[in-house]
Amino acid sequence: MTTRPAHRPWQDPALPVGERVDALLAEMTLEEKIGQLGSRWVGNDMQDEETADSEETLNVAPMQDVFAASGTIPLEEASRHGLGHLTRVFGSYPLTPAEGAAEVVRQQHIVLANSRLSIPAIVHEECLTGFTTFGATVYPAAIAWGATFDPELVERMAAAIGRDMAAVGVHQGLSPVLDVVRDYRWGRVEETIGEDPYLVGLLGAGYVRGLQSAGVIATLKHFAGYSASRGARNHGPVPMGRRELLDIILPTFETAIREAGAGSVMNSYSDIDGLPAVADPWLFTELLRDRWGFTGTVVSDYWAVPFLASTHHVATDMVDAGIQSLTAGIDVELPDTLGFSTDLIGRVPEELIDRAVRRLLTHKVELGLLDADWTPEKSVAAADGTDLDSRENRELARELAERSIVLLDAGSALPLAPGLTKIAVVGPAAADPRTFMGCYAFPNHVLPRYPDAGLGIEVSTAVDALRAELPDTEIVYERGCAVIGDDRSGFAAAVDAARDADLTVALVGDLAGLFGHGTSGEGCDAEDLSLPGVQGALIDELLATGKPVVVVVVSGRPYALGSVADRTAGLVQAFMPGEEGGAAIAGILSGRVNPGAKLPVQIPRHAGGQPGTYLQPSLGAENTGVSNLDPAPLFAFGHGRSYTTFEVDDLRISATDVPTDGEFTVTVRVSNTGGRAGDEVVQLYLKDLVAQVTRPVKQLTGFARVPLEAGEAKDVTFTVHADRTAFTGRDFSRVVEPGDLDVLVGTSADDLPCTGRVTLTGPLRVVGDRDRVLVTPVEVQKI
Repeated sequence: MTTRPAHRPWQDPALPVGERVDALLAEMTLEEKIGQLGSRWVGNDMQDEETADSEETLNVAPMQDVFAASGTIPLEEASRHGLGHLTRVFGSYPLTPAEGAAEVVRQQHIVLANSRLSIPAIVHEECLTGFTTFGATVYPAAIAWGATFDPELVERMAAAIGRDMAAVGVHQGLSPVLDVVRDYRWGRVEETIGEDPYLVGLLGAGYVRGLQSAGVIATLKHFAGYSASRGARNHGPVPMGRRELLDIILPTFETAIREAGAGSVMNSYSDIDGLPAVADPWLFTELLRDRWGFTGTVVSDYWAVPFLASTHHVATDMVDAGIQSLTAGIDVELPDTLGFSTDLIGRVPEELIDRAVRRLLTHKVELGLLDADWTPEKSVAAADGTDLDSRENRELARELAERSIVLLDAGSALPLAPGLTKIAVVGPAAADPRTFMGCYAFPNHVLPRYPDAGLGIEVSTAVDALRAELPDTEIVYERGCAVIGDDRSGFAAAVDAARDADLTVALVGDLAGLFGHGTSGEGCDAEDLSLPGVQGALIDELLATGKPVVVVVVSGRPYALGSVADRTAGLVQAFMPGEEGGAAIAGILSGRVNPGAKLPVQIPRHAGGQPGTYLQPSLGAENTGVSNLDPAPLFAFGHGRSYTTFEVDDLRISATDVPTDGEFTVTVRVSNTGGRAGDEVVQLYLKDLVAQVTRPVKQLTGFARVPLEAGEAKDVTFTVHADRTAFTGRDFSRVVEPGDLDVLVGTSADDLPCTGRVTLTGPLRVVGDRDRVLVTPVEVQKI
């Protein structure tokens, strides 16, 4: 047991946070200050045959010498001057909540014993699809959140995740991912919220509010440009100009910081135009701090600091890498201390060290870690009896899954007609529950190294869920093929099952993994957008039977479906719907659940179809006849059908002439013209007709998911400030430019029946960084 010293000013919660931080900083030696800038991943020590294929090993393959220098350092040595963070105590191998809590207590006592001033460490964990630990709820992947178009639902999910983490002594979560999709081939598309910065920003802000409402710091990642690498290759260089970065990539982070108060930011691994993000003072000091006013901590992505020497080759050694990163504005190095060591002493000005330490200590004060009565045991007191996969969590996971599954086309078979005698269920996603989960879900992220541990949670397969959903229908199952590989030996049995059934449901798509051990996820980038392996050929053979085939794509990225879309009897997109995905898919197919989700990305028509985003100027988004390649998608951004029908009409715009510092309202009426209750997502787009730089053909400016009973109508009003039209001009100032705007309202980027025009009048206006209006408020009113 560690005894903390007698009460000191920084331990007094009655004093202002800044005063407590100043008092502690004044007491610290330079070595103790630097100790706060580092971290230790004790759970990463296990480098034997069992973990030889782990993401920890693969992730650091280019720097094995670096790993060897850190991977065996005992925590006692790593924390001999104190420590900033403890890395993934729960998230490295299977632990029960009680075992993980005991390990947190053990590690914290070591840190306290090595800290002259008794400064505990911040415990951080991954939490993208839920708390990444054994036995915790696996929620849908982030790309599925985007499909809900529901920030409040995402906020509720994140609050539940945060409560579970806080109960077992975790202080910081490494989520959400706010990268905007630019190329669907990138493996981490599943971790993103979509391809539109407004959608990503609003849902990301919802996640931040939820997680931080539970007292857990949210970490925005990856700052910035990571999702736009050349060729969609993980860690690849980003050939992006400053204007695209400012207008497409950065607004998501700005929104989560200004609208939700995000407490932490994590760097991107990539370089932009030759400068690695982790060493870029423009990103982390000038923009993030000076212009946006961010006051939280910046933590490095794992091993990003030494990567400056080992992979980017812009630093001579780890010390040089630490100097460059600290100077740029990185405050804490994760997951182990390599560049931010005491070798920095005399190599960097002490004020840079103080700058970073002050930010970290502020977090520790705000978290209560420096209060006189804090103990490691008290920090995990709620862990006793904690159920990380509670009934309430599962209900929330089910709701999110049901609201995220997109009905692309009901075809002739959906919802499934009552009285079907036999249904064949075919495909590799039909009976493998791991296909429902993202690569940062614990069953896919860690448990492949522990095959005897099971999944840690109960997960119904799609086959079992359909049997429960349709008890009077015979359900027969044949896998047909695996997600990966070219083995077609199962085709014949699958085709026979299809011929013998009234209808076939084919569930195809992805199996998430890490660094090549999957078809989606970190380091699992795709050559093109064909379904992985021989799944496309399996669908072709099923369709050739002449029997109706409903295709359900369970994936982390959109795949090209142009070759099959007009031959299926129904088409559904389920973006990795989590542990309750089987029941949610079954409910959508049966019609028990009325789908209301929308695509947060386009569905391409052709496997090589690029560009992979609707946010393109006319030469990129339209077939103008100057190329033989048509960029039009099969299904547009925002597309999604329902088992009822809706009408959007009666457009009303409050003013046609609006000052460049003014605002206007856009109102439409949305009506449920069908026979059952359902949700419609009303979407507002603006189109800038003439600008000083090329602009997207249209851009999402507001949205609202509106529930409607059969026959019900509601008015939806968007309040659009002129700032929402701002863009980066020729001199790289953000401007609102006078001129004409088309106002487009409807239910997807290519279904916009309500059109009008607004003219911005007055002088060109330069928009400030801290007072810019980032959100379009929406009011929904019953008629």
